[in-house]
Amino acid sequence: MGRASFLRRVAALAALLATMFAMPSGASATHGDQAPLAAGPGAVRSAHPAFAPTCHAASGTDTTIRAMADQEAWTCDGSAPRADRPVAWLRFEAESWLGEERPRHFFTRIARHRSITFAALDADGTLRIRAFGEDEARPLVAGPVFDLPLPEIREETRALIARVERPHSVPLLSEARLIYDAEDAGWSSEEMMLLAMVIGMLILPLFFDLSFFVVLRERFVALHAGMVVAMMVYVLFAGGLVNVFWTMPVAIVSVVAPLAWAIGCGLSALFLAEFLERDAQSPFMRRLTIAAGLWTLAVPGFFAFQFHWSQPVDDRGYFLAMMPAAILTTFAIARAMMRGSRSARYLAVAWAPLILASIERALRGLGLYVGPSSLDQMLYVATAIEVIVMSLAIADRFLAIRRERDAALGEARMLEQLSSRDALTGLMNRRALESRFVELLAQGFDTFALVDLDRFKHVNDRHGHQVGDGALIACAAALGAAGDRDSVAARLGGEEFVVLLRGARTLERAENMRRSIPLRIASEVPGLGEPVTASMGVLELPRASAHALTFEDFYARADALMYEAKASGRNRMSYEKLTLFDSAPTGRAKAGAAGDNAGAAA
Repeated sequence: MGRASFLRRVAALAALLATMFAMPSGASATHGDQAPLAAGPGAVRSAHPAFAPTCHAASGTDTTIRAMADQEAWTCDGSAPRADRPVAWLRFEAESWLGEERPRHFFTRIARHRSITFAALDADGTLRIRAFGEDEARPLVAGPVFDLPLPEIREETRALIARVERPHSVPLLSEARLIYDAEDAGWSSEEMMLLAMVIGMLILPLFFDLSFFVVLRERFVALHAGMVVAMMVYVLFAGGLVNVFWTMPVAIVSVVAPLAWAIGCGLSALFLAEFLERDAQSPFMRRLTIAAGLWTLAVPGFFAFQFHWSQPVDDRGYFLAMMPAAILTTFAIARAMMRGSRSARYLAVAWAPLILASIERALRGLGLYVGPSSLDQMLYVATAIEVIVMSLAIADRFLAIRRERDAALGEARMLEQLSSRDALTGLMNRRALESRFVELLAQGFDTFALVDLDRFKHVNDRHGHQVGDGALIACAAALGAAGDRDSVAARLGGEEFVVLLRGARTLERAENMRRSIPLRIASEVPGLGEPVTASMGVLELPRASAHALTFEDFYARADALMYEAKASGRNRMSYEKLTLFDSAPTGRAKAGAAGDNAGAAA
């Protein structure tokens, strides 16, 4: 994939992001003097107003509702409430709903808490109180919100006070609203449709990863599949889409979403360490990235469980513990891009929106500012973009790895050929022949012919080694000239060759090869002035007993026959045809005189 193709894909993804953010939404609608509904979880669900808290406060568990109703120590400057104290207080002043139908429901973002107590404060100081445990909260089917019924709010009611014990999340407090009807709470159909689209976009890359893992067997593919699963779970639970299918307790939904996100982020760092090319990161940086992944799995993963005893620290701890991995992965990608990493470019495109959206979500989670819950849509869209781009990246890496493996296999085959072939003649060498000898015997190659050029030292001494090499090459061509499946030629070393034969008329075929050697050398190596002949020792063994001899046995017997041919005047063949026996033979039966079978050279 070239640079232009890569840039075209980036542009297409940017267009997709712009299209998704351009989806219709009523997040900007306002109602009277109220804050925009996008500031709360039920922002775009209804034309009815949703009333935000006027003030907030925090205290220990010993502060009573009466004490809070009478005191003026409330924070009313629009800052984010605190979720690190045992009790958080929200105050809704009656001026916000004067002249309107009185609110009957309280709803907010799903998050862990121990209990929520409501007190309707009348002008004469009367308090009407209703309390609910965490298990009594009812998640809605549209969005990550739950609602609770309020105590009766009368015409003389001047304020509603909400006491939230052990709040584990700032959005639980900052996105709390009062509303007339529970049906008015939750997210819009467009927002829920976007969540469904994101889930659909995550399913196909998951199958894509699994298919690639079957072929590739690379750890980074399995890690990315784990990331996709974690992101799917996060979108289902954090977006409240799971409530469309199952009514889950608030305590479970509250834990599963941040836990899935911590797992996804931890696997992302581990994926980064495996996915980048080896030369794109130093060993130290790779170990540091793996450590960041394990840290994210362990520490934010622990805070995600939101135990009540850890409530003062788990909200901040969760988001702050995510920061090292975000900073480190950003640095690692930047370093890898500086080293020319192709994979790092994909990661930069895939993770930049996700990291930015995660930082924005962390800032809201830490209570550094109050923003609309619709900003969560950026995180879901960024998740979908990440999965799409990384699927393309994995496909690109798959092709690169396949090319590398093909090249490695080609090199291995070449090295294997070099190690098994004689460099001068191209024939099989002795090492290769010995390693395959048992297999060749089993295939029926039961005739062993040992060939040696006559007076070859004289050729080298008189004409030089270059001419001698030419004679060896011509000899090898003569022995391999048949080019059929019933003969195998090899060079043992020096001027010594072996031909294994099978089938009919093996002795005749071996003799024809021997006779062709002087003719081949004469035609291909001119200027010798005299023929270069060859002597041959041939051992023929019945196939049924061929397995009883080793290569060394064959070689020793054929070598003796070959020297017998040389002693008889050279340029001839001496052979022996053995009969069937049960054990290795100790003697030799002559089938005929060498001169009778081969004849002298002309």
